[in-house]
Amino acid sequence: MQDHEQSRSAEPRMSHENDDSPTGGGPLLRQAAEQHAPALHRYALSLTRREDLARDAVQETWLRLAKTDPEKVADHLAPWLFRVCRTRALDLLRKEARMKPADDALIAAAPDVSPGPAVRAEVSDAAARALKLVGSLPENQREVVRLKFQGGLSYKEIADVTALSVSNVGFLLHTALKSLRAQLAE
Repeated sequence: MQDHEQSRSAEPRMSHENDDSPTGGGPLLRQAAEQHAPALHRYALSLTRREDLARDAVQETWLRLAKTDPEKVADHLAPWLFRVCRTRALDLLRKEARMKPADDALIAAAPDVSPGPAVRAEVSDAAARALKLVGSLPENQREVVRLKFQGGLSYKEIADVTALSVSNVGFLLHTALKSLRAQLAE
């Protein structure tokens, strides 16, 4: 019994042996994954347009959270996660751009990131059309719309993620929604 208790008490020390953070992420990491994993993945995919890069960006975000003191991010976890993910996704895109020169053949061979048949079956025609229209928005408008409606972030949190002012976020969202309403009415 004593040996069993000693081995159990040694496990936490061993699991954090190579961890740079004082806590190892633990409950905060689990909570963040439960609350934000799907939205964070969709956001990364919207930035990278590639499943492998999106997965890498999200994975790096979780690793960074595991190494961060929970007290430093607990009160602004969602914008912190999206900001880290955004930075990593953009870094990965820059790295890919350096590795492969873009040409017409490469662009034509790029995988289509439109929803698959299972998703289309679940989404109504109006929602599918709205998503397509969001894709036609300028990049800065598209990003704030996704952060607001897919990520569920507030204007301030979006401003923190994108390094824009809160009023600029509001303007971009207003302009994007006005454009989408006009296109949906047609």
